[in-house]
Amino acid sequence: MPIHLLGGSQTDFAVNWHRAGLGFDALVGAILEQTFLATEIDPGEVGVIHVGNAFGQLFTGQGQLGGMPATVLPELWGVPASRHEAACASGSMALLAAMADLESGRYDCALVLGAELEKTVSGETAAGYLGAAAWVGHEAKDATFVWPTMFAELADEYDRRYGLDDTYLRMISELNITNARANPLAQTRNWTFTAAGFDADDTANPPVAGRLRRQDCSQMTDGAVAVVLVSDRFLERRSDLRADRRALITGWGHRTAGLPLAQKLRVAADDRYVFPHVRQTMLDALGRADLPDIEAVDGVEVHDCFSMSEYMAIDHLGITGPGESWKAVASGDIARDGRLPVNPGGGLIGGGHPVGATGVRMVLDAFKQVTGQAGAYQVPGARRFATLNIGGSATTAASFVVEGATRPH
Repeated sequence: MPIHLLGGSQTDFAVNWHRAGLGFDALVGAILEQTFLATEIDPGEVGVIHVGNAFGQLFTGQGQLGGMPATVLPELWGVPASRHEAACASGSMALLAAMADLESGRYDCALVLGAELEKTVSGETAAGYLGAAAWVGHEAKDATFVWPTMFAELADEYDRRYGLDDTYLRMISELNITNARANPLAQTRNWTFTAAGFDADDTANPPVAGRLRRQDCSQMTDGAVAVVLVSDRFLERRSDLRADRRALITGWGHRTAGLPLAQKLRVAADDRYVFPHVRQTMLDALGRADLPDIEAVDGVEVHDCFSMSEYMAIDHLGITGPGESWKAVASGDIARDGRLPVNPGGGLIGGGHPVGATGVRMVLDAFKQVTGQAGAYQVPGARRFATLNIGGSATTAASFVVEGATRPH
């Protein structure tokens, strides 16, 4: 069954909701209001709600976030809702659950939202909370910053297998922060850096863990994103909705590996790819969309929680051969005006990374691209976009292919 994407909305990722004295109720209320306006859907038409959130209890003490939409919007009272958690891939899990609901015929209209509040505590405390997505008590036990440490270990694995010049990690960071300046909702759009900020300068770009430096890391972010998915049956009733403002999710992939990074690297020691299950996730999505390879899409939103995760994503997508991601970085192939743009709106490093919202944000940005609504970061002529979202040390991997609804199939 085709899954139709009617669009959605995103909050401004530069806003610190906690500093403003606002909690999940205000965040969810704001994103719902924006989303119903953007999609021209009435709350009474929603049949089911899926919420992506990774760390609500840790950062705010608030769980049971499936109940928050009905709490802030009475029209959603009684609508079935649930929360999904898979670390940074939580939003993608919510999307997959909504798609399954529509495909089963249970419901015809699904509201999917991802939300996270991360600026409620100090940076060091926040890093500890985020470490809950690793294998707690078994890995990175002595690390102050768990995830920079883990992705620095991934960089070392790439270096051992293929060789890795850190220059290309810095180039990825600089490209994404530059792209974010064109995105009116990006966290870093107004941040300024000197050239030393993207170099091995211990003052302007200090080390965080291993070979990773400050600009190699996405930032703590507050924010929410929501989209509306519908079935063919829904569109038969709502024939007034413009086809040129709709998109289709034509492919998806979802794979899960064990929690420990060391275990993943050990299992894949003799494979061409560092994370074979991530590579297969992308192949699954392309195959379900009946596409031969990544060259059949016009751009990709990938999970650059660190510059190293994007470096990994480039070869796992198939843009280059294994270990050759540097070629796509050096050539400009992944720039907004390149052969295959990656993260044209800034990704996570430039755009922001409210963990539970990231998978939904990727799909919303893909929607904007294929419907010509991405504004200053629009990829000219884009009609088909893909996403690759990971959770933890790529424990969970999810991918989607999004196409413009008016494209011939």
